[in-house]
Amino acid sequence: MNLSRILGAALLLSLAGCASEKAAPTTQFDFGPLGPPASQVAQAPLAAIVVTDATGSPAFENERMVYRLDYADPLQARTYANSRWTANPLLLVTQRLKSRLAQAGVKVLSATDTATTVPILRIEIDDFSHTFASTSASEGRLVLRASLFNGHALADQRTFTRATPAPSADAAGGARAPAASTDGAAADIVAWLAGFDNRKR
Repeated sequence: MNLSRILGAALLLSLAGCASEKAAPTTQFDFGPLGPPASQVAQAPLAAIVVTDATGSPAFENERMVYRLDYADPLQARTYANSRWTANPLLLVTQRLKSRLAQAGVKVLSATDTATTVPILRIEIDDFSHTFASTSASEGRLVLRASLFNGHALADQRTFTRATPAPSADAAGGARAPAASTDGAAADIVAWLAGFDNRKR
């Protein structure tokens, strides 16, 4: 076989390799089944509440799965190849929170369904990522700010932080740990709202 044929064969193998990489299937993750609540409440925290869609960085407005290597460069946000969320994190967190509130006995309404007398919960997400402290230790981190309004008046505001150890150092672990952190933060919010009627309005 002459040199031109060898080079041609090598080029074909290279192109085939690129094609197979491009054709690699994408794995999609969500938060999984709702499951039992992380903690029980004696009664519904509120009779009804309006939950608006969570807001946050534009980085959370797509389905990419973000991870950070804190031990190397914590300022660089990386994304997993061939792994995606089924919806963007803002929507996933919003839906999970609504589901957990409904599970606790709260009637969850949209802004168009009710009068202004029903409290409004607004959520801002500051961090939602799979964060590596080392090559072998990582966690799913969620930091969100919850603001409770009566009409246009701010009744209370609190920041909730949850970090759950990831079961594996890959996209699957990067899905399970943030999902668990979201469930934990939802439980914290349910407990926070349970005292709302006793606070001065």
